[in-house]
Amino acid sequence: MLHSFTRNHNDLSTDAGFQFEFFCDCCGNGVKSTFVESATYGQRNKSESFGRVASSIGGLFGGKAGNLGWALERGSDMVASKFSGESPEWRREYEKAFDAAQEEVRPEFKKCPACNAWVCSDCWNEDENLCTTCAPREASYVAQAHSRAMQRNIDEAAETATVWKGNLESQTTICPSCGKPSGKGKFCTNCGASLALNVCPSCGKEVAQGLKFCGYCGSPMEQNNVCPDCGFENEPGMKFCGKCGCKL
Repeated sequence: MLHSFTRNHNDLSTDAGFQFEFFCDCCGNGVKSTFVESATYGQRNKSESFGRVASSIGGLFGGKAGNLGWALERGSDMVASKFSGESPEWRREYEKAFDAAQEEVRPEFKKCPACNAWVCSDCWNEDENLCTTCAPREASYVAQAHSRAMQRNIDEAAETATVWKGNLESQTTICPSCGKPSGKGKFCTNCGASLALNVCPSCGKEVAQGLKFCGYCGSPMEQNNVCPDCGFENEPGMKFCGKCGCKL
């Protein structure tokens, strides 16, 4: 198992070559090494090409040439098999490339003497010679502290702020005709009866329909408003007869 000088790295190697990416222990930004072509891969390609040529010659002339072509092609298959299964040659080449990649990328990082983390230049405090986790930059830390204080002030102000002054009570209008909730319109949504307010014949205040007595003066809502002179039945609340003008 290969060990990286940083805590995390990514293997970008392919059959054709080797490349690695090493990540900052603080922010996670990565730095890639230069791609190095695999010598084993180049030798395998040459062996496979030569094997195919020898096999063609063997097919034309037969005999020993054919046997030689089969052997070379068989050998190239074995090389390919070893390569895909990480042969000793490939392993040595891989480890060498990994060590070279670390040496190439290491100057892009600095090791914090306090926490032993390898960090990039963005996470290094030049003034303190420590990583920004162990020694945050003064300007950044002041800005963060200011932001946290502002958030606390906003939260505290929000706790005592009055953001709504409405009435929490909810009233339901009951239709005086059918006795069911009538909605908020001028007519009952169930039976269609009028929901207009009645006027008290004594004090003139508006009173809900269905009430037999005024809630303001206590007078009966249904009064006999017949004219004593002509006998005309006037509407409730009238103070003079609508037919003869006599005072009611």
